[in-house]
Amino acid sequence: MADKKTVENKDAEAMPFEEALEMVEQIIERIESGQIGLEDSIQAYERGVKLIKRCRNVLDLAELRVRDITEQLNSDEQASASQ
Repeated sequence: MADKKTVENKDAEAMPFEEALEMVEQIIERIESGQIGLEDSIQAYERGVKLIKRCRNVLDLAELRVRDITEQLNSDEQASASQ
């Protein structure tokens, strides 16, 4: 895995889902443990919000793909049944 600074500086929009989720978990852990001061906590929170938006976007797109695949499967099954 990339070092911590590289991952923190990586653009949230380009980050894979799993990596973004892991970063959110790390941010929560750091804030809750008191490892960082107030200003750093606010910056980390801001970063976490961007990462959460990324995760939600990826999940929304995945849900759309699953719906499309399911609809295609259902229409294929209906076409086969009517023959």
